[in-house]
This record gives sequence, structure tokens and C-alpha cells, in this order.
Amino acid sequence: MSFRERIELDGVPISEVAVAMWVDRLRPLADQHGATFFETTTALAFADLAARGAEIGVIEVGLGGRLDSTNVVQPLVSAVTKIEMDHQKYLGDTLEEIAHEKAGIAKAGAPFIIGESRPEIVKVMEQAARVSAGPSADIRVVPPGSLYQGPLALAGAHQKRNAAVAEAVLHALPEPYRPADDLIREAFATVRVPGRLDRRGKWLFDVAHNPDGIAALCAAIETLRPARPVHALVSILGEKAWPEMLVRLDGVVDRGVLTVAPSAEGRRWNPDWLRRWLRDPNRPPARATWQLIPDFDAALGAVQEGAGTVLVTGSFHTVGDVMGALGLGS
Repeated sequence: MSFRERIELDGVPISEVAVAMWVDRLRPLADQHGATFFETTTALAFADLAARGAEIGVIEVGLGGRLDSTNVVQPLVSAVTKIEMDHQKYLGDTLEEIAHEKAGIAKAGAPFIIGESRPEIVKVMEQAARVSAGPSADIRVVPPGSLYQGPLALAGAHQKRNAAVAEAVLHALPEPYRPADDLIREAFATVRVPGRLDRRGKWLFDVAHNPDGIAALCAAIETLRPARPVHALVSILGEKAWPEMLVRLDGVVDRGVLTVAPSAEGRRWNPDWLRRWLRDPNRPPARATWQLIPDFDAALGAVQEGAGTVLVTGSFHTVGDVMGALGLGS
């Protein structure tokens, strides 16, 4: 919902004053080097966290890994959760190519945690990690099928696997940063991630934005069994595999409203494509009823008609824009 959410210290977002100050200071360098938005944001984040005296940082890679701007750091530990098709324009057209790029965050002297389960992909990541971190790289593979066994506040079976990977990362931290097991259990039992199967009354928000994320969302809906009918408000970025994502969603929702998230301007999907796709007699037969309402406010009003559950998904933009329109905080 806000740029400030990208940079937090102890749960407190960076202030508007600090954002303005760092942009003012960094803009000449950014312009000089032709830095991208994300590269500039990364520099801003590192500068602000250092200035505020952060002792340890949790840094999420923006795109891939090997060539990502966050990869200038020397980590205490690095990790990759799993590999799926996404950002093929930049990372490659196969899982193996994407895995190679992501394993580029491995560094000498820091454990590298692999959460991927498929042996052939794990092998690629191990090979790439030894190129990035050296032949004696400390590579630790989370066993296939390993799930976190303690209480977990996050919904969805996939989060138990994510938690197992997160637990492996925490155990790999050096002293004095490694938390005790009882603190890990307490944290996992109370953790909250806004926008990830985030239930707010009749509203269910999930920022799934690629086929794998939508598959996890659909599996969770089948398990959670939210009140029917399920009305879905969906807006997906144009470069994503949106036909596949919509076909998956069709299996678990009763009604879908396709719209354009206002904050996705410049990356939005094309309503003309959607009209043609909805009319295409060769697309998979639909179980749910679907309608296209490009006007966001009109779509938001239409999706609330009737009882049941309103699912909002397709991108971070979609969830953020709806939360903002409804006056909900993240």
C-alpha cells in the first residue's frame, strides 16, 4: 500500500521524511549510473538501515539472484525456497536456468539453504552455488517432504514447508544471532504476513501473482472451505501467465470479476486481450461465471454483491489497491 513498507526496522516502516532525504542524497549517483528503480531502492534501504543502527537485516532478492542489486551483500546465511516459472524474460525459460540464477546468492563463508525438493533442480543449484561460493561451499538441503511440525499461525499447507526452510535458516545463523528453539516456536505460532491468505471478515486477500502461487492459493481454499459463494476480484500484471492462472482459479471460485488495479499502470494487463480470451471458444470450459469490468471502482462494487466470501488476488498491486480503497491497514 505504501513504498515505505519495503524498508522496515523492528516492524516500523521508514518515515516519509527519511525517504525524501535519501532520495535527495542518492539521486545524483542514481542518475550518474543510470540506476533502476529497484537498484536505487536497494541503495536507499541499505543506507537507511545502516543509519538507524540495524544489527541484522533480512534482505529479499528482487529478481533472480546472481545479478540482482541485493547480491552486493555478504550474508550470514542465504536461502532459496523453491523454483518455479516466473520472470522468464530475465531469468531463463527453464527451471534449471532459473535455478542457476537464484543460486548465485550463495557466498563463501555463509551457509546456503536450499528448500527446493526436486533432485534435478537441487543438483543444478548445488553446482551453481559451488561456482558462486567456491568448491567448499556450505550447502544445506532441506529434506524433501520436510514440514514444520510446531504450531504455525499462517494458513495453507505450503507455509509448513516455507516454515521448515525458515527454521533451517535460523538454525544456520552464527552466534549471537541464532534464536533459541523456544523463541522460534513462539514466533511461528504468532507470525502474521499481510496479504498471504489474509482473512478480514468476508474478505480474503492473497498476493499470489504467478501460476505456482495461484496453485497454492487454490489448494488452501479447498482446505479452508470459505463461505460460499466465493466472488473473486482479480487483476494480474500483463507479463504474467494470466490465462493459466485464471483457469486454475476457475476451479475454486464461483464468480470472477476481472479488473485493472490502478497502481499497476504501465504493467497492467490489456482489457482487449481479456475480452478476446473470455470470448474464445477454444479456452477451457469455465466452471465459474466471469465478467470484465476494467473500471476498478465499479469492479470493487460489483464483486461485493451477494453473500459469501470476496477473494482479492492476482498481484501485490491488486491487494494493496483494494485494502487502500476499503480503508484497511496492512
